[in-house]
Amino acid sequence: MEAPKQITPKRLGDYLEEMSKVVFQSGMSWAIINKKWPDIREAFEGFDALAVASFTTKKLNALQDDPRVIRNRRKLDGIVHNARTMIELEEQHGSFKKYLRSHGDFEACAKDLRKRFKFVGDFGAFHFLYVVKEPVPDYEVWCASRGRTPMTA
Repeated sequence: MEAPKQITPKRLGDYLEEMSKVVFQSGMSWAIINKKWPDIREAFEGFDALAVASFTTKKLNALQDDPRVIRNRRKLDGIVHNARTMIELEEQHGSFKKYLRSHGDFEACAKDLRKRFKFVGDFGAFHFLYVVKEPVPDYEVWCASRGRTPMTA
């Protein structure tokens, strides 16, 4: 399996977008998410963190009926929660990157991500941190530490 493309986040929305991919992928195929992503991105206003954090119940109801997105209400609510949490952490730490780096190591950061953010599990935290170029263990080593078999092509 090919490693996901890494990005250098330039704004809070870049972090939100990558975390939202993890949220939508939970329980689904990456192929489906990647195919729908341009439409999802459009529906979520380019993942502008402040815009997503201000989504109202009316907006979420409309998204739940929007064929461009994965219409799982819990995931839609989770993304709004995650946007709000990111904004709070950015305000507390000066930047979201500083929040991520405040934990000292991968395991502590991943644990805190799983605790604070909706639909971010063990693999989701690893994937998210890898994609946003934060330090992560080697994939095979990480899998072995969790008794997982690495995914292959």
